[in-house]
Amino acid sequence: MDAHSSELQLWIDQLKAGEPAARDKLLQCGQERLRRLAWKMLKDFPHVKRWDDLDEVWQLTNVKLWQALKDVKPASVREFIALAVTEIRRVLIDLARHHFGPQGPGRKHFTPSPGNGPPEPSDSSHDQQKLAAWSEFHRQIEALPENEREVFGLHWYQGLTHAEAAEVLGVSTDTIKRRWQSARLLLYQSLKGGLPEV
Repeated sequence: MDAHSSELQLWIDQLKAGEPAARDKLLQCGQERLRRLAWKMLKDFPHVKRWDDLDEVWQLTNVKLWQALKDVKPASVREFIALAVTEIRRVLIDLARHHFGPQGPGRKHFTPSPGNGPPEPSDSSHDQQKLAAWSEFHRQIEALPENEREVFGLHWYQGLTHAEAAEVLGVSTDTIKRRWQSARLLLYQSLKGGLPEV
């Protein structure tokens, strides 16, 4: 465990012990790491990125995470990061619904994907279908069994290799590969055949 993770674990232990200031200290200590994670996840939501920057996403996530830590007491850095990933994902889905829902301002604007050339007229029904598909995709990730959800989050959201995820979770690379394949199969089945269109 590196020095930063050790400090996070210290505040996690104090939070579990009922130390009143531990929640604020934990979020302060983890801020840089969690902001990097939020930035990485925001890049997977280019339509949201047009309307909200990292500061907005982080502010909303920080509030939700602070509230969640009233009731949820993670036992480890791993559990704390998993909780943060869940809250960031929920914030991004909520923002997508806000901007591209029935009354959202984003429905009338085209957001080109990176490298796709000049903008073309928007097809709001197509945007709605994509938003619904991606929202369902992220909901199904949250519904995965814990082991599969954790591995999927480390690989998909945090960009860890199988070997890196194995080190984080303290299991073999073969175990990570099995859980990754299981997660993909479960998502394929729940999404009836594939990933949403980018």
